[in-house]
Amino acid sequence: MPTSPPAPDDSPSPEKPAKKSAGRNLRAAIGVGVGLGAVIVLSLFVYKPVFVGVIAVAVVVGLWELTSRLAERKDIRVPLVPLAVGGTAMVVAGYVRGAEGAWVAMALTALAVLVWRMTDAPDHYLRDVTAGVFAAFYVPFLATFVALMLAADADGPWRVLTFLLLTVVSDTGAYAVGWRFGKKKLAPRISPGKTREGLVGAVTFAMAAGALCMQFLIEDGVWWQGLLLGLAVAASATLGDLGESMIKRDLGIKDMGTLLPGHGGIMDRLDSLLPTAPVVWLLLVVFVGTG
Repeated sequence: MPTSPPAPDDSPSPEKPAKKSAGRNLRAAIGVGVGLGAVIVLSLFVYKPVFVGVIAVAVVVGLWELTSRLAERKDIRVPLVPLAVGGTAMVVAGYVRGAEGAWVAMALTALAVLVWRMTDAPDHYLRDVTAGVFAAFYVPFLATFVALMLAADADGPWRVLTFLLLTVVSDTGAYAVGWRFGKKKLAPRISPGKTREGLVGAVTFAMAAGALCMQFLIEDGVWWQGLLLGLAVAASATLGDLGESMIKRDLGIKDMGTLLPGHGGIMDRLDSLLPTAPVVWLLLVVFVGTG
């Protein structure tokens, strides 16, 4: 008796595991990053006041992005004009008059926000001015510490370059190690993409870069100081990234803006830089003085 042919196997064939994706246009991100890096390095080493202008422009654009998202997503009306003027004044005052000048400019900016908001209806006044003072502290005041580093006579540009390099290296180490080896989530409720393995990569890369920068770029710097500096940068950069992720989650958005292809907005690039600036400034003052 002839046997019937075997029934065709309808079970789905095993699919190949999907390759990990960076989630962004990598080519555009690299191009924008190189362009920004060129502008920063040229302005930093050619004429220091021009770099102060670069900081001020970044601050104003960052404030515009933040206040725009607050208005769109939470109907929080933060007055941009006093923030932009006061934020620029903070950066300039920090460069010219030091930390004392930055604090005075911060206080006057907060006062200006309170007065400016009085011209509108009293509804939600406390909410709006609270958000305004937060924005003044979060963006321009923290950015002022970059101007304080730049003001050092002996090696100001090299201090700023060290700060930028360590932050970028920390972010790159976290991304590279986390993308390749990351399995254990660092803070899944805040930023699901961050892993503990990535944090180890950030610390390792930043400490190595810190040792090199302190030894070869900072006057009177020593390599072991760079290890501590790199560790602190990795911690502050990670916390800064998580902090902005928390804000974006609360607002229900992925990016703060679309100004930089492959990166998002200016605030999406400042997230780890802003809280790291006072940390680097303080440790450099402790290690090698004000310059």
